[in-house]
Amino acid sequence: MAGSLIRSDDVSASDDPHDPGWPAAGERMKAVGDAGRLPIRLPGGGVVRVGTASWTDSTMTAAGVFYPPEARSAEERLRYYASRFPLVEVDATYYALPQEQMSQLWVERTPEHFVFDVKAHALMTGQPTETRRLPKSIREALPDAMREKSRLYGKDLSAELRDEVWDAFKRGIEPLRAGGRLGAVLLQFPRWVFPSHEAREQIREARERMGEVPIAVEFRHGSWFNEKNAERTLRFLTDNAIPYVMVTSRRGSRARCHQWSWSPPRPSRSCASTAGVRTPGRSGTSRPPNASATCTTRTSWRTGRPASRRWRTRRRRPTRS
Repeated sequence: MAGSLIRSDDVSASDDPHDPGWPAAGERMKAVGDAGRLPIRLPGGGVVRVGTASWTDSTMTAAGVFYPPEARSAEERLRYYASRFPLVEVDATYYALPQEQMSQLWVERTPEHFVFDVKAHALMTGQPTETRRLPKSIREALPDAMREKSRLYGKDLSAELRDEVWDAFKRGIEPLRAGGRLGAVLLQFPRWVFPSHEAREQIREARERMGEVPIAVEFRHGSWFNEKNAERTLRFLTDNAIPYVMVTSRRGSRARCHQWSWSPPRPSRSCASTAGVRTPGRSGTSRPPNASATCTTRTSWRTGRPASRRWRTRRRRPTRS
């Protein structure tokens, strides 16, 4: 699964724990070279892919950071990105339902070994979405009072419109699936989805709705893996063959973009044949950005040596991913 590719070898005690800026990031990118260009084949038959959580973020498109000067258009940037990484996470599909035409273009612009992990739309995991960003056909089917709202939840929609959201999402990513470019659909369940019979049924329903489309889940309420629930959560995921996405994060972070405040559990081989790790960024000692910071600033903290070492000791026997 996608995450931030961060070089931690050169982190020293004197370094600013926050993002050092684009020029320094560009220099670190040069040092990385082609390390993540192709999938990593493991002796046991597994495959590891490394990528970033977007290929159009401003921290990547800034001059001198990642793209060469001639990569100016969306097509040129994706082609270049796919020559350096075998995986990317698509964030835009969380905000707007994917379009078949765009998915087909992504297939045409990437090599056969490349895959996209696609975020599920907000309405598919119980989160709100901007009404204006829904397809015209869905907006026009809304009652007048609901159409005037700026934001909607899935529970606000009729059963027919909820079905259409799921069906439209599947139609939009079908070219990726058919073209062998789809890694998984990432279902990020918000912090108000905590362990309960209703929540587990919600996840089972998502699995059924997606059919043969591969999915993976991420939980943002820490109680899924506390002492009381960890074993039951892993058993539930195993019994339903649902891959689990582990997340590294800053302890105590109250950032709007990442509300969870827990360390990832020990990676488990039992969940499924696929697993994922996402690394939005983390700080061991310094105070996180204030509440008015942008999402990019909130997630631009480095993963330093201590955190990297903890993960290395946890992945002695990695799962396939």
